[in-house]
Amino acid sequence: MKTAVLLAAAWANLVLGQGVPAPAADGRYTISAPGIKAQFIPYGASLTNLWVKDKHGNDIDVVLGYDNASYYPVDPGHPVYNSIPGRYANRIGNGTYKIGDKTFTTEKNDGSNTLHSGTNNWSYRFWNVTAVSSDSITFSIIDKSNSSLGMIGLVESNVTYSLTNSTWNIKITANSPEAKTPVLLTQHTYFNLDAYKNPATPLIWDHTLYLPYSKRYLEADQGALPTGKILTAAPGSINDFASAPNMPFGHAKDLPGFKGNCGADGACEGYNGYWLVEGAPKGAAVVTLASPFSGVKADLRTDQPGVVIYSCSWMDGSAPIKSTQGLNSTQKVVKSSCVAIEAQDYPDGINHPEWGRLDAQILGPGQKYNWESSWTFGLL
Repeated sequence: MKTAVLLAAAWANLVLGQGVPAPAADGRYTISAPGIKAQFIPYGASLTNLWVKDKHGNDIDVVLGYDNASYYPVDPGHPVYNSIPGRYANRIGNGTYKIGDKTFTTEKNDGSNTLHSGTNNWSYRFWNVTAVSSDSITFSIIDKSNSSLGMIGLVESNVTYSLTNSTWNIKITANSPEAKTPVLLTQHTYFNLDAYKNPATPLIWDHTLYLPYSKRYLEADQGALPTGKILTAAPGSINDFASAPNMPFGHAKDLPGFKGNCGADGACEGYNGYWLVEGAPKGAAVVTLASPFSGVKADLRTDQPGVVIYSCSWMDGSAPIKSTQGLNSTQKVVKSSCVAIEAQDYPDGINHPEWGRLDAQILGPGQKYNWESSWTFGLL
């Protein structure tokens, strides 16, 4: 009952644009286009469901989430399911950064680091709905100065989700009219292209992953924080997804070092790192994720200089899958059963001037932040 009251109050406090409808009774907005349908909630400007066609012509829901929209604000695990974290996504090393000669301190909510700007980041907030049509929805947020510790200056941001033929388009803009401040945004999308319907395995390792323009990646420490070094993945090595198409995501799962590849002193298996996108022609697919079981192929196009790949190593089996997914009602989201793919700028780039990303990551008066990506779904 408390959860329902919380959600109802939040809905009531939304500032809707003129003529913007309220969500359906389940709290969701639904948009669609040929071959694709999506649902969203204002909390975190989050995608909750994404249906595409599998090889049998069936509609399957390929992103993670919850059946009950009112659970998103109270989930203690807060996995950032398909939301917009901000104003600075990913990690800030040691909870500090500088602008000029001034040092700012941020909330340490990930060991000694700050993750997604702390525990009041944009994925914890109810966004305003400013426009809705049959195939598009726009959310906006006004982030007051220091509402997340150390994030100084007002920031205003909008995200527009739209659907075209089998394609999900995402556009994010932001401005900081009062002061210079870090801004690094992403759509934190979790996929299982089998929709947990593969009777052989719920795990993600049988998917294929191809990053044709990403031979290089950022070295990270045990806390998944970049060290500053940029490494090149040798063909066939654990972090190689560039040398061949149709490479199984789990191609290296039996290699020494796979357990611990993403840090935590060996506890994190698989991936939680950043791959640079270099030399991609404009409009080229920079990531292709596919599932031989469902036959679904997803191509990412983006204007961002790299992508984070996270193989859900910290999923502990406590969260249920949605009723739109899986083989039975008792299935859970277990370790390594999904992958988050996040187009974004270099993590912790504000603390690594040697990378040359400061101009892209510090936003001030008179400047505008722009971010664009799209996912196009087809068949193998």
